[in-house]
Amino acid sequence: MKSSVKISRGIESLFGTRDENIRLIESGLNVRTRLLNDSLEIEGDDQAVERASGILNDYVGLVGDGHVFNNGDLNGLLRVVTADPEASLRRLVESGKQRSFGKKVISLKTINQRRYVDAIEHHDLVFGIGPAGTGKTYLAVAMAVAALLSKRVSRIILTRPAVEAGERLGFLPGTLQEKVDPYLRPLYDALYEMLEAEKVEKLLERNTIEVAPLAFMRGRTLNDAFIIMDEAQNTSPEQMKMILTRQGFNSKMVVTGDITQIDLPGGLRSGLVEVTEVLRGVEGISFVQFSDTDVVRHNLVQKIVRAYERYNEVTGANRQMSLKLNEAGLAETAREPAVNPKTAA
Repeated sequence: MKSSVKISRGIESLFGTRDENIRLIESGLNVRTRLLNDSLEIEGDDQAVERASGILNDYVGLVGDGHVFNNGDLNGLLRVVTADPEASLRRLVESGKQRSFGKKVISLKTINQRRYVDAIEHHDLVFGIGPAGTGKTYLAVAMAVAALLSKRVSRIILTRPAVEAGERLGFLPGTLQEKVDPYLRPLYDALYEMLEAEKVEKLLERNTIEVAPLAFMRGRTLNDAFIIMDEAQNTSPEQMKMILTRQGFNSKMVVTGDITQIDLPGGLRSGLVEVTEVLRGVEGISFVQFSDTDVVRHNLVQKIVRAYERYNEVTGANRQMSLKLNEAGLAETAREPAVNPKTAA
């Protein structure tokens, strides 16, 4: 199949340095392109040509609207849209514009943050997975506040598992609310950044915003709600299934977590790790993976995350090697002939 897209402006940016951008489209979608005057001809399989044409038409439209791409940004965006068939170049660019969330104006700083916000807008179930400081929880709360203020939902439900090494809630002093509040404080912090304190208090009093530990979700059906489950790496597989099946009509759910910070006792398998294997590829569900390059806290945080990733890679490889050596040693021992006691004597 052949198709052509008329490109009257922005040819240089589209092709990029040493044609790296157009080569990225060709290799990512398995198509061939040829520039003919002010049109780009695309050739390949029907589906690939259709996808490439859609990306290029988005580019032409954005340039026509006055958007100026720098080469680094465009290259990063093209990597996303050629790898993810659900991603839209126009939506990713538009999601990067400044937005108002209650009293807070936010600019999305990385391409993965744009993908995340775009996924939340267009999917009813989104998983944001990655290291601390990437904005997973903060942006989810911002999107929840925007949905509530625009009356797309009637309530916000924020939850996380109350898992802390060495502490059991029953032995802590105070009322149940006083016991669980410290575990939920990060969610409160994000709320108070988006809304005036008085408004937050009123919404909490009316249960328009509910902040509760995960155990409180059992047996409920959450209709007309924006649900955020934070710290999902600390759920068991059973807890993960439980919260995912609470989602009701006209509800949106965002699940966030960092699989490198699992605090579950006794080697219990993380529900977040399992769900990525169970649900990845299911239509209507989006997984957005953040990395150390998305960290937007103090610049030391990015270095710390990267150092731990390197350490885990090395120690993980060493553990695998030790296991293989042990297995090889056991196998060798098993192959050795048994010693006859009389002969040995």
